[in-house]
Amino acid sequence: MSVLPYLKPTSRQRLGRLASYAVGVIFILLILVFTDWAHIQKVFFNPEVAVEMWPAIVTVAMKNTLIYTVSSYILGSLLAIVLAVLKLAGGPLGWFASAFIELFRGIPALLTIFSMAYVLPIAFGLRLPSVIAGITALTIVTGAYAAEIVRAGIQAVPSGQTEAARSLGMGSGQTMFWVVLPQAMRIVIPPMTNEFVMLLKDTSLLYIGGFAIMEKELVTFGQDALSMTGNATPIVMVAIAYLIVTLPLTWLVGKLEKKLDPKR
Repeated sequence: MSVLPYLKPTSRQRLGRLASYAVGVIFILLILVFTDWAHIQKVFFNPEVAVEMWPAIVTVAMKNTLIYTVSSYILGSLLAIVLAVLKLAGGPLGWFASAFIELFRGIPALLTIFSMAYVLPIAFGLRLPSVIAGITALTIVTGAYAAEIVRAGIQAVPSGQTEAARSLGMGSGQTMFWVVLPQAMRIVIPPMTNEFVMLLKDTSLLYIGGFAIMEKELVTFGQDALSMTGNATPIVMVAIAYLIVTLPLTWLVGKLEKKLDPKR
């Protein structure tokens, strides 16, 4: 007869956790014993391949990734503010802003990039450089997602602030620009910083646009190096490069959320 029914619930939970830990330790030991570490090191952490990628992975790939991210973020944030204000204003322009936001939030970012790089040039006879098409697409996607963040921030500003500004003789535009938006921007700093991190990773989708050698971002750079070397080390190097940027930003988001939390 099993003794488990006679144990207290807390004891059963503790026993279950210990069993899970034991299984996990055994699994890790089996991996350590039976894994061909020499082969893994040769395939994924080959120092010769890593040296060949240096310094271009920083001076070209990472630099371009940051340029595309910052450019798209700035333009996308400005677009988000416009869309959020129009949506809150209502009317035909508000309907347009709502439709724009829902459209580009509802379709994959990759499809937006593909459309800017190939569909629109074919349809209208335009010849957009790959970089311009990519930044434009990321700006649109960022604007659509960030618009909802900005809208929530505007609505979170106490209505008394607007009433006080209007009582001082400010018009609706002046009230929005000088009173509401500055306070809303402070509220949305953490989610907007998180949006920057997401945008940084979305630049990996720009590979579909076909960049020239000096225009490559990290993923395109890694893919080309993988094709030339037949080794997976370039992908590991690209992942490390992303982590070098995203981990500090993620830490910053957490700090900002704690600092700006009104409950603290």
